[in-house]
Amino acid sequence: MPLTSRTKVSQLRHEVQRLRSFVIGLAGKDPEGSYRPEFAREILRAARETPRHSFKDAKSFLKELRRARSL
Repeated sequence: MPLTSRTKVSQLRHEVQRLRSFVIGLAGKDPEGSYRPEFAREILRAARETPRHSFKDAKSFLKELRRARSL
């Protein structure tokens, strides 16, 4: 039975949620292996935000990164 577009999108969304959870689980641990809640909250907040910048190349990315660090 072929999958409909809606079913495919639903499955992809579910898969992305699981992958996001996995990545946050890996990145949110400190060297001793316990979770750092503040890091996980920051990552989840950033994932919900609409991107503020669109970078064309590495040079423009680094320029914005330097500007943000100087604030």
